[in-house]
Amino acid sequence: MSELHVVFGAGPLGRSVVEELVRRGVRVRVVSRSGKMAEAPAGVELAAGDLYNASVVRELTQGAAAAYQCAQPAYHEWPQKFPPLQAAIIEGLAGTGTKLVIGENTYMYGDTDGRPLTEGLPYAATTRKGKVRAAMSEAALAAHRAGKVRVALGRGSDFFGPWALDSGFGSRVFYPALAGKAASFGGKLDLPHTATYIGDFGRALVILGERDEALGQAWHVPNDRPEITQRQFAELVYRETGHPVKAGGMGRLMLALGGLFIPAARESVEMLYEFEKPFVVNSSKFERAFGVVATPIAEAVKATVAWYRAHPA
Repeated sequence: MSELHVVFGAGPLGRSVVEELVRRGVRVRVVSRSGKMAEAPAGVELAAGDLYNASVVRELTQGAAAAYQCAQPAYHEWPQKFPPLQAAIIEGLAGTGTKLVIGENTYMYGDTDGRPLTEGLPYAATTRKGKVRAAMSEAALAAHRAGKVRVALGRGSDFFGPWALDSGFGSRVFYPALAGKAASFGGKLDLPHTATYIGDFGRALVILGERDEALGQAWHVPNDRPEITQRQFAELVYRETGHPVKAGGMGRLMLALGGLFIPAARESVEMLYEFEKPFVVNSSKFERAFGVVATPIAEAVKATVAWYRAHPA
């Protein structure tokens, strides 16, 4: 049998990793709390497991070449639940030889005042979730340096694509666009804001799991047109839907009001700085090292519109 690869989490990022691994013809096991995955690719093993239990992690990854950490708690529960989740995964893989590839975002850098994000920036976050991300990244790299587990970190910007409903470039954009209504974005529409295609994110994590030179480092996954504005992104979406462009941006007041009833909206307020200044994620390090570039964004948007059309709200 082919080598085993284990994916933690059946959300949009975990699913994109699964699909990339399936294309490579390896044995794939997906571990989640429920052990379920809608429209799972043929041949993929589904397993229910408590990833907060290091013994369970060790049992379900026995003999695996690589594990991909794409699981996360609810957005409003990050400070309490995210660090122990990663700690249990690292402990479960300690000494096994299994590579650990962790999917991350860019919160740890904090507000760079419009300066493009590169992997060499310090972790200067002042937000709650940014501090959580910084501490988790540091802990993972420390485990690698200590020889506990071999680690690579892959970081994406706000992502879009199939199944990415809860993203800032997700259902609040694509479903209204298909209905000819106004898409809802965060913050200002005419500032650059890098959007990561979920398929490119998953492919990048698999590459990091294949290449030993990726270990012990953080990598920004490839992004096409990283300086695209949200309005330009909306234009690509509406062009595919055949409707006139309609888009609006939610400011702090609107998010704060929504946060009175929706925990995720309340938690989004502290991250709105990413949408109030230029937010450009540089992925040239990955592209140079591995000779891989992102899917053209127009092509990615077309595939995403097709997925939303096939999966009505």
